[in-house]
Amino acid sequence: MQSSPAELLSEQPETDVEVVLAWHDGDARAAIETLLEDCRHLRQQLALTEASSSAGFTRGWRPTYER
Repeated sequence: MQSSPAELLSEQPETDVEVVLAWHDGDARAAIETLLEDCRHLRQQLALTEASSSAGFTRGWRPTYER
């Protein structure tokens, strides 16, 4: 049975990369696929937020896709 992310974090791993790999039982390809899916989802959420909020609502700040 897999541990939950909270349980993995409580074990004090050295890096976030180790947490992600541990969650995927060491399968780097599965970890990358999951992270890319998360990125895609968050970009969609950002696009929805950008479309539904005005510049006045955010005091001039506008969300962008670039870091």
